[in-house]
Amino acid sequence: MKVAFLGLGIMGRPMAANLAKAGHEVTVWNRSAGKTVDGARSATSPADAAKDVEVVWMCVSDTKSVEQVLFGTNGVESALKPGMIVVDSSTIAPSATKEFAKRVAAKGADFVDAPITGSKIGAEAAQLIFIVGGKETTVEHLKPLFSSMGKATIRVGETGLGEAAKIGMNLMIAMIYEGFAEALTLTRKLGVPPEKLVELIGASMLKNGVVDYKAPFVLKRDYSPNFPLRLMHKDMHIMMDTAKQIGVKLPGLEKVDEIYEESTRAGLADMDYAATLQVLEKWSGIE
Repeated sequence: MKVAFLGLGIMGRPMAANLAKAGHEVTVWNRSAGKTVDGARSATSPADAAKDVEVVWMCVSDTKSVEQVLFGTNGVESALKPGMIVVDSSTIAPSATKEFAKRVAAKGADFVDAPITGSKIGAEAAQLIFIVGGKETTVEHLKPLFSSMGKATIRVGETGLGEAAKIGMNLMIAMIYEGFAEALTLTRKLGVPPEKLVELIGASMLKNGVVDYKAPFVLKRDYSPNFPLRLMHKDMHIMMDTAKQIGVKLPGLEKVDEIYEESTRAGLADMDYAATLQVLEKWSGIE
């Protein structure tokens, strides 16, 4: 397929690379100049990238960025034609997704929200999981692209429901990791070696994917960004704003948000979200 891939960040660049490796005709664009993908043409703007392609695929940082890429100066909108498909793998507000889909549909194109889970390693290894909202026939048509970048595609329902499910999953990731970080802090202060707590978690009913993935990095004190704290924090605000819109209370998440606010003030925003552990350790007098 002819694909325009817009956004070459931690996740987007390896995703675009895997599309090119799979033999698709890929054109890439990134807001910050200088990033390229082997086997792909580099475009000068989103409109340039989207010209005469079948699918426009986005993976950018936030709702404002998606809107700018689609509808801003030299945006995708000017290149849209009937029959084209726009796919968004960014994590943004479900309400914004529905609005963008209507504007894209006015041009005769289709819109699919397909946020991802699997982190940097999953993107590099083409082992992502796509959480999809959109027409069943459109999602089926996109399967060759999904399979080039991921190991599973789960269609949740119509447009917007992919994003809705994704923010629910990220809520759980934030809460599960925070429980792990607090348990590490408490037990370490009491004298339990962190590697022994991790071993115990892995052998018990507490075993879970978040700890399995994060523990090796935490034990090495490696907070290089697989999922930057600033992006998880952004997602948490999407969760809380969405919850307010529909009358849902999230008291646990609101408390975790305080730790992310402190982590940001401490200069940890560009580190992995696992670095929130450092704030707990500081508060607890652990060096």
